Amino acid sequence: MLLENYDGALEPRMLQVLFGLGLGLIFGIAAQISRFCFRSSVSFDSADRGQAGAVWLTAFATALLAFQVATTAGFIDIAGHRYLSADLPWAAIVIGGLAFGAGMVLTRGCVSRLTVLGATGNLRALSVLVVFAIVAHAMLKGVLSPVRTSLGSATIELPLASLAEVPLLAALFVGAAVLAALYLINRHRPKWHTVALGVVIGLVPVLGWIGTSVLLFDEFDPLPVQSAAFTLPWSDTLFWVIASTAVPVGFGTGLIGGVLLGSFASAALRGELALVNFETSAQFGRYAAGAALMGFGGVLAGGCTVGAGLSGGATLSVAALLALFSIAMGGAVASRIATAPEGLPA
Repeated sequence: MLLENYDGALEPRMLQVLFGLGLGLIFGIAAQISRFCFRSSVSFDSADRGQAGAVWLTAFATALLAFQVATTAGFIDIAGHRYLSADLPWAAIVIGGLAFGAGMVLTRGCVSRLTVLGATGNLRALSVLVVFAIVAHAMLKGVLSPVRTSLGSATIELPLASLAEVPLLAALFVGAAVLAALYLINRHRPKWHTVALGVVIGLVPVLGWIGTSVLLFDEFDPLPVQSAAFTLPWSDTLFWVIASTAVPVGFGTGLIGGVLLGSFASAALRGELALVNFETSAQFGRYAAGAALMGFGGVLAGGCTVGAGLSGGATLSVAALLALFSIAMGGAVASRIATAPEGLPA
């Protein structure tokens, strides 16, 4: 839309990088202050599980509602996107979601939360992100890609790819999410500013869809339509740093950079920068295993708690909603095991 009358010095790809950087800054600041994390919402060992769930569901409900409004107004066009495919790779999504959920419990944070923590000086989080990105890249393009293609071949044909194809069903789902968020807010009473930041975070994936699908979409040089995510962007970012001449920078890399910068700036201004390292070798092993599970699972499931959960979930995609449910189940089961008497290494 904007590029139809655009004749500037920056090419469309760089405009998308800068757009991703801006969205990442917003997400990083909001997530650092609110301590936004899906893992805390489903883990039995989380002291603020109810409040974390209220904030996460606020973001989810906001994304759902804003996406429907923007689509109706013609600001989003994701026709042909993989989230809207009726051919559902159910085995990959379920196995991947369960693996990702278990991994985020082992690492005590989903990838978005660990990205925020890594920017504030948490060396455990940074170590996890490196392992996560390497395994994700291996699943996408490396030695583990046969696992992805094999599991991805188990599919079923759905009568509909998105709940949005049935207007009444979509309205009921969005309404239920909004009511559930209001219920959790009323019950657990999170601080008002964390709820407001949850709304801001929920708007980020919708703005991502608006920017890459309509506002900055160039018909003569089309770039992938995408939104806020961390699995593919972290894989691309790591290998862009290593081999920038072979891996082009894109929206996802800009987003990761923005999240890191926003989180760092927010933590610095709030006096919350601190170096945190591993305490034992057993702890390192646990985090490394969790990172590998998240890299493995994030690719199979088609995204993480933000990519599939917020960005994909906002589209009411059946695949994305199944991935989110599977991640939640994997996290809840792993958390229950971790809180058993024998437990896991701290």
